[in-house]
Amino acid sequence: MTFPSFFIQLLNGLTDASSLFLVSAGLSLIFGVTRIVNFAHGSLYMLGLYVAYSLIQALGRSPFGFWTGVILAALVVGVVGVVIEVLVLRRIYRAPELFQLLATFAIVLVVKDAALYLWGSEDLVGPRAPGLAMAVDILGKRMPAYDLLLIAIGPVMLGLLWLLLQRTRWGALVRAATQDREMVGALGVDQAKLFTSVFFVGAMLAGLGGALQIPREPANLDLDLSVIADAFVVTVVGGLGSLPGALLAAILIGVAKAMCIGVGTVRLPGFEVDFSRLVLVVEFVIMGVVLVLRPYGLLGKPPAVARAAASVPPPLRSPRWQTALVWIALLLAAPLVSDDYFAALLIDIACFALFAVSLHFIMGPAGMISFGHAAYFGLGAYAGAVLLKRAGLPMEAAFLLAPFVAAAFALLYGWFCVRLSGVYLAMLTLAFAQITWSIVFQWDSLTSGSNGMIGIWPAAWLSGKTAYYYLAIVCCGLGIAFLWRVLFSPFGYTLRAGRDSPLRAEVIGINVRGFQWMAFVLAGAMAGVAGTVFAFSKGSISPSATSISQSTDGLVMVLLGGVETLTGPVVGAGLFTWLRDVLARETDYWRAVFGLIILAIVVLFPQGLVGGLKALFGRWQERNA
Repeated sequence: MTFPSFFIQLLNGLTDASSLFLVSAGLSLIFGVTRIVNFAHGSLYMLGLYVAYSLIQALGRSPFGFWTGVILAALVVGVVGVVIEVLVLRRIYRAPELFQLLATFAIVLVVKDAALYLWGSEDLVGPRAPGLAMAVDILGKRMPAYDLLLIAIGPVMLGLLWLLLQRTRWGALVRAATQDREMVGALGVDQAKLFTSVFFVGAMLAGLGGALQIPREPANLDLDLSVIADAFVVTVVGGLGSLPGALLAAILIGVAKAMCIGVGTVRLPGFEVDFSRLVLVVEFVIMGVVLVLRPYGLLGKPPAVARAAASVPPPLRSPRWQTALVWIALLLAAPLVSDDYFAALLIDIACFALFAVSLHFIMGPAGMISFGHAAYFGLGAYAGAVLLKRAGLPMEAAFLLAPFVAAAFALLYGWFCVRLSGVYLAMLTLAFAQITWSIVFQWDSLTSGSNGMIGIWPAAWLSGKTAYYYLAIVCCGLGIAFLWRVLFSPFGYTLRAGRDSPLRAEVIGINVRGFQWMAFVLAGAMAGVAGTVFAFSKGSISPSATSISQSTDGLVMVLLGGVETLTGPVVGAGLFTWLRDVLARETDYWRAVFGLIILAIVVLFPQGLVGGLKALFGRWQERNA
């Protein structure tokens, strides 16, 4: 690559970095004060593009109309952020942090369908910026003038935010709340108003980042999840709560992605490397390396120690065998009294129930939050498909060996992940999951790439109406029973000891990381079983099985049922799968309805559906005793 081409790619990277910084700065600001991992932040960015498009169309494509539309769009999105904080999040600030995350995921669903209703499903291409539509000659190359303006906006916004945080009373309160939120409340500061104002500023930054992109990319409904993944990466790489770190990370990632495109294919003796394929994964590789070498990000600091004593989750209660027998009888009788469609739905529920229970195994008893558990679900599915179609193994052998492939990757990934905790652990699991997705998505010769793999059918003796149904139910049921049994073994009690009091556990000689690593591998293997069963039931598999949305679905299943219950993940998986199936067939706006149902459950049952119903039943028993 020549120097002019290198310099232009550098400028392209800085242009992308400016937008990444704006949305990441808002996310970092909100997390620093409220401690909420706001999944809906990408939706606010998406709204910024849509609102800017509509306002510019209404105000005209003059310079006044364009820039007024961009500024007003940012303010409108800021107001939307206030509405979200006041109507939803303010009601659940005392709920566990994971349920706040669930609420923001529900908001993503509602906002997506609201955008679908208001603007339709087609991509909306915005106008070029008036007066900046021309290109500038730089070293013999052409560079859009608007992109050069965007490069300058990032540092300017950082300077304005620095002045706001360092030279105003509001900024002093924000910095104090970031360091010690409990002390700020003890000094008499109205936390509700502070949180609302922080949400307004953070949402406005996300809206501004989106609105400024309207001349560069169309507004579409897929921006929310793609942008929130990028924003999470930038925020974590830079260091949670650090605005200079967010700018540094945005520049590092933006330039790295641009350089991968610019370098293209490099031919070496005997082989060639296509760096353009790394665009999908380079940011997650950077995040993984940074978190392994510097667990709190480039400019981040270790989190302050909470003043309040951490509450110990109540002990898990084993399920009653009478109830289990009833459910087993119903499942065994289901294919005899139902059609093929219902049996297929029950197989899906069984697969996702095992997937959710395996995620709960490391989230609840082991205390490790994972944003990338779908990696092992997808690896189990693809391993079965590859062993069957590429290696030519019999279906039975592929079915049995596939979960071990998922376990092997969990063994590798888990070695790095268990060295971190909290949000940093969650983001490292996301990084490994996205690396896995990128490999699956682009390795055409092995996985058929984005087309997925088809023709993954069971053996002839399992091709009947009920044969594979019973195999799926038995495999998933035994997997769930095995994980539950492990939880009440010495291994399970040791995991809980390491979660509740890691220092004491280390003092008495327990290798906490070693036990967490083993739990990580076991959970990955069981997720691989679920993925294998799922692939052979559908006859095909696609890269979406390893995607962020699949991991998010698993989190929602666990949180819907309740982390502090044993049967909660099973109930959550069943409810989630059934509701999504029913609503998708009844209305085009099923996501909004589904999101509102999730919000209702979060507000009414902040401990999850099963945990909340148990608490209500316990209070009813006390009143009638």
